[in-house]
Amino acid sequence: MWCQDLHQFSQKLVRRRPLERSEDSESPTAPLNTLKLVAFGVASTLGAGVYILVGEVAMFIAGPAIVISFLLAAVSSVLSGLCYAEFGTRVSWTGSVYLYSYISMGELWAFVTAWNLILSYVVVTGSVARAWSIAFDSLIGNHIFQALEGTFSPYMPYYLAKYPDFVALSLVLLLTGVLVLGARESVLVGKISTGINLLVLSFIIVSGFIKGDPHNWKLTEQDYTLNTSASSDIYSLGPLGSGGFVPFNYDGILHGAALCFYSFVGFDDIVTKGEEAPNPHRSILISIMTTVFICFLAYFSVSATLTLMVPYYQIQPDSPFPQAFLHVGWGPARYVVAVGILCFLLYRLQSSLFPVPQVIQEMAEDGLLFRGLARTHARTKTPIMATVSSGILAGIMALLFEFSNLVDLMSIGHLLVYSLVAFFVLVLRYQPDWNLSKNEKTEDKIQMKPLVKEIPLESEPEAGTSKPISTTPTQKSAQIGYGCAFLLGLLLTLLSLVLAQWPSQVFSGDPGLTTVAVLLLLLITGVTAIIWRQPQDPSPLPFRVPALPVLPLVSIFVNVYLMMQTTSGTWALFGLWNAIGFLIYFGYGIRHSLAGNNHHQSPATSLHLPDS
Repeated sequence: MWCQDLHQFSQKLVRRRPLERSEDSESPTAPLNTLKLVAFGVASTLGAGVYILVGEVAMFIAGPAIVISFLLAAVSSVLSGLCYAEFGTRVSWTGSVYLYSYISMGELWAFVTAWNLILSYVVVTGSVARAWSIAFDSLIGNHIFQALEGTFSPYMPYYLAKYPDFVALSLVLLLTGVLVLGARESVLVGKISTGINLLVLSFIIVSGFIKGDPHNWKLTEQDYTLNTSASSDIYSLGPLGSGGFVPFNYDGILHGAALCFYSFVGFDDIVTKGEEAPNPHRSILISIMTTVFICFLAYFSVSATLTLMVPYYQIQPDSPFPQAFLHVGWGPARYVVAVGILCFLLYRLQSSLFPVPQVIQEMAEDGLLFRGLARTHARTKTPIMATVSSGILAGIMALLFEFSNLVDLMSIGHLLVYSLVAFFVLVLRYQPDWNLSKNEKTEDKIQMKPLVKEIPLESEPEAGTSKPISTTPTQKSAQIGYGCAFLLGLLLTLLSLVLAQWPSQVFSGDPGLTTVAVLLLLLITGVTAIIWRQPQDPSPLPFRVPALPVLPLVSIFVNVYLMMQTTSGTWALFGLWNAIGFLIYFGYGIRHSLAGNNHHQSPATSLHLPDS
């Protein structure tokens, strides 16, 4: 009896939303060619990370080797981008990784994905607000910081910011109110803001290479001592580390890569424009790769410029570029740069608020979150409760947490989402007949309609006859593929944990830890060989990830390894957020889900899971 109950419960977790097109998805839109998609991707990706994060990572974590940190973050983004391209083009009109997951993988996976997307978007909003407040305060002489820190610092717990940032809170609440009143994202304002951003970046890069000093990548303890005795700067010097190009060893590069990943978040927005692309299987892939490459060049150039202009231990982390121009004697330029940064960050703050209410509203309409959150204003059609709740949450984040803590939290949330997408690609490739894109072309009606696919049942071989090896997935091979993919995810997580926490012991030949790492590698190799032997779905897809199953597994490993570089405090907040999410899902969502209320789903709409 309990086995039957467990089986029914597991089926609830993987029930899927029917494949349907909404009225909005049918509205005609102007086609986006590859160049427009690249422009959209760059505008969505270049943000606060290039102006604020660079200073903190260079000063305290990686030094001049921050350029390598950005390279590692870019590699992780490329791997994730390839998986996103296949996953997104399966159901290109949905425009949301939440809906991709719900339609293809099932309810629990969709909830976990969307819940962590909400966290990432909210934290991005809070971090951009905090970055704007820091940049503004630096421009006016740090008067806000001095007043608030002197008043509140003695009463703030160690795991929170040194002082509550009321400027950032006010800014978030003000823009939330504007959204509630029905404001829409302006294409013209976006183009102007992106233009300002590119001009500021170009000015920083050109000026920096003119005033840069290559010796700043070869600093020694003697240079540090001279700067300590001769410096009249009001800002204290940061740590020297071991000096040179890699002053904080390779651990600093890896930790820096986990933080620098924050700067690449946004390239995945390209996938949401798949329906507007006339040739998505080509243009989406090229756009993602080009966007990541352009952003990497920008981040590489800007971080190299900063560390060449100023010794890394003299960087002012809260306002790195205005202070860098002051350091090299170009005082007036700091004001031009600061004003440009403020204008761009203000637009990024507004644009970062838009996606959160949409995700919350979609989940509430599906019954996974409280239905009151889906309430919209009759005139403006704005999801009022979703907008207000997300704005309040983002305001609290901006008020109480340091910028670096918010970056850590956002990175871990998005890295998890990207890892899940790679896992989904791996699972779906071994499921029978999972080319959802071809079903879009046969859907002529807009009303809700469950996905029913005619999948011929595998005939059993007659007695005395041998059954040939199948070249297409069967129910049994799909179950093996799902089980192997899940096991590989666990093994890669364990390997990442061992390598991240005890790297020196593993590579120095510690008997215990080295044995554990080798055993994990052998298990991973063996399970990978098993899943590689399973037949893949031969149905044509707009884009297929190459080198399956290796590439998605490498993507999962890199993402999880970067997650392991974040602090224990970040993991505590991340765990608390997901614990709250599971309480909501198992206490409310699993009983009120629209997919659960539809008992007439075809068996073809369930994933083939391993038998309980």
